[in-house]
Amino acid sequence: MTHATNSVTLQVAERTRWDAVVVGAGHNGLVAGLVLARAGLKTLIVEAKSVAGGAVRTEHVFPKAPGLATSTGAYLLGLMQPELLARLEIDLPLLRRDPHYFLPTTDGRYLLFGSDQTELERQFVDFFSERDLIANRALSAELEALREDIAPTWLEAPLSIEDTAERYVRPELRATFVDLCRGSVGDYLERFEFKSDLVKAMYAVTDGFSGLYGTWDTPGTGMNFLVHNMCRLRGGGGTWMIVRGGMGTITQTLTRHFLEAGGALLLNQPVSEIAIEQGSVRGLGLASGVRLTSPVVVAGSDPFTLRDLVGSAAFPHGLSERLDAMRRPGSTFKLNLALAGLPRFSCLPEDRGQFGPTIHLLPDERNVMRVLQEAFESVRQNRLPEFPTIEWYVHSTVDPTLTDAAGHLSSALFVQWVPSTLAGTTWDAEVEAYSDHLLSICDRFAPGTSQLVVDRMALHPQRIEEYFGIRHGHIHHIDNSFGFSDRFPHRLPIGGLYSCSAGTHPAGSVIGSAGYIAANCVLADS
Repeated sequence: MTHATNSVTLQVAERTRWDAVVVGAGHNGLVAGLVLARAGLKTLIVEAKSVAGGAVRTEHVFPKAPGLATSTGAYLLGLMQPELLARLEIDLPLLRRDPHYFLPTTDGRYLLFGSDQTELERQFVDFFSERDLIANRALSAELEALREDIAPTWLEAPLSIEDTAERYVRPELRATFVDLCRGSVGDYLERFEFKSDLVKAMYAVTDGFSGLYGTWDTPGTGMNFLVHNMCRLRGGGGTWMIVRGGMGTITQTLTRHFLEAGGALLLNQPVSEIAIEQGSVRGLGLASGVRLTSPVVVAGSDPFTLRDLVGSAAFPHGLSERLDAMRRPGSTFKLNLALAGLPRFSCLPEDRGQFGPTIHLLPDERNVMRVLQEAFESVRQNRLPEFPTIEWYVHSTVDPTLTDAAGHLSSALFVQWVPSTLAGTTWDAEVEAYSDHLLSICDRFAPGTSQLVVDRMALHPQRIEEYFGIRHGHIHHIDNSFGFSDRFPHRLPIGGLYSCSAGTHPAGSVIGSAGYIAANCVLADS
């Protein structure tokens, strides 16, 4: 990457005019640049950070385990559509997690979701109920139907939710689709009449709440739930998958193909402005003082940063008001961990593959819904919740490249929700104590986990903003409660200006479709 950067620095000094400039080398920006470069446009991607990838990185961040590679931002790949990979002509080394979900408890029960349906059914009946098993089957069948119906829309400019239903969704599911997109994850899950609140909470947490400022009955959490169930990667069986070598493998693959297509990448060069004259793009300025001329700018930065780069005078007032209405605070906490060894769960002491899946840590069955509501209410009051929802990963058990010579394991806690700012204190003052508290929750399910931690890296919303360059520390740029044409547009009402942000259709996550759609808008307008 250093060689590429030095090479491009020379090119920028010699060439200041480009056919297209992409702001931001996140995965969507790399996809957009790749499509444009292959179409024959002289394309430059400009990145403010010293590394490409945005939050899609594999890094060595542990001073006490310097040889341990870990995914620091995004953890899994599930929503990148197989059709996109085929059109980009790229192949990613994906590893299936089987089992893929693990729901432990402190009272001896558990669910281990995998391809062994007979065993899963036994667990449902023995530990929960026949009614929960039937509900789970019905939920899975309906989501599979919706997933296949709307899959084509993830590579196309968006319609409204209602028009999408009319054009793409089978008639018997159209009303269900609209209600799901506009409504809450709670209302949707209640339709299936689960008996266990814990099972319902597991689904709501992992798919409805992830990266979103909202809870059980918040409108729009249904949209987020649908988004996170769009897993169609080949070989995944409808599940989220691990990328061999960590998530940075995606960045490396896209970067290599972009450079091979003739594109140029400039790192460590923040953009200071996007120049607009008479309602059209003229180019952009770098913080270094370099001016670049281009009739096309594709912004992979979040929409709030894009607005700042354009300037309030040139940014359309109506779109600015719409963007302000979409603003939500980042509410995600990431605790990246280097572990000395595997934990041991009280409910399942023997190793049956429960360390590779997403491990769901939730309150006890008797009060899970109350505790979840109390947690979100704490966040609304800018207080740290006593028991936030936690997804726990130990990906080294599936991908041996995420270990070091000493046998350390790459692990992470993905936490929803926390406040962006704290009442009466600061994140800098509280982050270490709260990290200890989160690990103490792990200890309730797997005693001794805290003692296995060799090193850790805590990323609260403010650090997420600083580290990855995402405004407000919002991992999806804009809540996935906004779907389809309700999201930020790919084609802005400024000539030559486009957005491939995660805040555009189809959603925030590691998907890549936004970059593909934005690039095709450019080519259609050329």
